[in-house]
Amino acid sequence: MAEDLLRYDILVQDALRGAVKKILAEVGRTGLPGEHHFYIAFDTNAPGVRVSSRLKERYPNEMTIVLQHQFWDLAIGEHAFEVGLSFGGIPEKLLVPYSAIKGFFDPSVQFALEFEPGKTAEPIPDDLLEAVGELTRLETATSLETRSDEKPAKTKREAASKSEAKAEAKDEPGKPEDGGAAVVSLDAFRKKT
Repeated sequence: MAEDLLRYDILVQDALRGAVKKILAEVGRTGLPGEHHFYIAFDTNAPGVRVSSRLKERYPNEMTIVLQHQFWDLAIGEHAFEVGLSFGGIPEKLLVPYSAIKGFFDPSVQFALEFEPGKTAEPIPDDLLEAVGELTRLETATSLETRSDEKPAKTKREAASKSEAKAEAKDEPGKPEDGGAAVVSLDAFRKKT
């Protein structure tokens, strides 16, 4: 068999990461439609990942975040996304480069993507990731200022009462009863062979 000099594997990984970026950008603009929600697993050791030392200590290699009921300030950059989540009642801000993503799963429609972390066409320099994070924060601040005069848009999920959210959380694997974000292994959702 001939050697793959075009590196189709890398091209496909980059294209699929682009799809995740587009999905998150749409959710950032309009909120989560219908029953859609996401489990995003990522390598906490990947270059450019920013999580608190508390989370890094708890998840030294990989963590999975849930974007469903309680997340805020979802900001999409060229090379990374930033999101606010609550872990054990403590708000945290995470910056995740797309190259660090290991898995993306939407259980509402059984859609899943798996990635090889760090396998991209070009490595992303740390200074660029820092600049992306700063730009993302500025864009979020500007966006929040311009929206303050408008009526805030609420998705069906945001409008749901806390009691409904708690009732739904009891029925979902890995979702804590307090409505906070849960960290679960993507293996829980993979088909067993």
